[in-house]
Amino acid sequence: MIIPVSRPHIGAAEITFVNEALQAGAISGLYGTFLDRFETEFAEFCGSKYAVTVSNGTTALHLALAAAGVGKDDEVLVATTTNMASFFAVLYLGAKPVPVDISRPTLTMDPEDLARKISPRSRAIMVVHLFGQPTDMDPINELARQHNLVVIEDCAEAHGAVYKGRTVGSIGHIGCFSFFANKIVTTGEGGMLTTDDPVIAEKARSLKALAFGKRNKFMHTDIGFNYRMTNVQAAIGCGQMSVIDWLVERRREIGRYYSSRLSAYSDYLDLPVELPGTKNVIWMYHLVLKGILDDKRSAIMAALQERGIETREGFIPYNLQDIFVERGWTAPEECPVANQVAFSSFYLPTSPVMTDEELEYVATNFISILDAMI
Repeated sequence: MIIPVSRPHIGAAEITFVNEALQAGAISGLYGTFLDRFETEFAEFCGSKYAVTVSNGTTALHLALAAAGVGKDDEVLVATTTNMASFFAVLYLGAKPVPVDISRPTLTMDPEDLARKISPRSRAIMVVHLFGQPTDMDPINELARQHNLVVIEDCAEAHGAVYKGRTVGSIGHIGCFSFFANKIVTTGEGGMLTTDDPVIAEKARSLKALAFGKRNKFMHTDIGFNYRMTNVQAAIGCGQMSVIDWLVERRREIGRYYSSRLSAYSDYLDLPVELPGTKNVIWMYHLVLKGILDDKRSAIMAALQERGIETREGFIPYNLQDIFVERGWTAPEECPVANQVAFSSFYLPTSPVMTDEELEYVATNFISILDAMI
């Protein structure tokens, strides 16, 4: 049996909508009914007033920062444990990313470390709802209010996650989503920016489409980007939205199953958590090895691969990335909690189309490997 770490769900609705777009010849990012429809449905899903389609999650982050007015030499405080796209987006603007440590057990931004690192040059905070786990937003939003900072939510892995009754993407000033093939909602490639601010929404719409002029199209109003999503991709997104509740709940079911099988190994594994008042959507079932297994990640992943089970390492934080340390932009000791889990975390196959037989196979083999090493 071969079980990939992720497989997308593509159903009849996605195929029907894509065919409609193709038959209409609406294949670009400037024309077609599915673009507006996808934005409307996704904004409603997130509880936001506006949604703006873009070409991918990285461009959503770049566009959000640009629309918020972040520029050269501004500081943006970013959760250090994340896909490096979060940091790249800051660097694209000539701004300075400041890594903020994470808290256990959520592995999301630590508000206390954030408070210590805010400076007069700080302009924005970028939280990361990691692996489907919502960040503790109340203290972060309060710090942002006190220091007049923009809060950007990196929701690439957290479509539908909830914090105290609010869906991520609607809690800060701007939410940014990825629709890559392995995400909870996919359009193959693609992304979305969400906001309640009409000025930011309008700025993002302009910048993503080369900042064309309103009266004279080719008299541009700004230095824009070509970050458009195509109508064909939006058609896939509309198909995904027709089953969004199932897409979210199926991952949560997978998470509950894995946790039920692995709960007896709490001395050796930190499993995903769901704190009171939150909803963790389990983008990927990410766990952290500890105790005598702390340094056994490579061996465990290799043993799983031998049995046909694909896995992925957890993210290496910004403060441990050689390309940034060597430039003198950060130092390894800046984020000690993130360092504790950097090389001992990984995730198991997590896909809405996994069968119960596949889930049982993964869990049983993983337990067998653990038992042999303990």
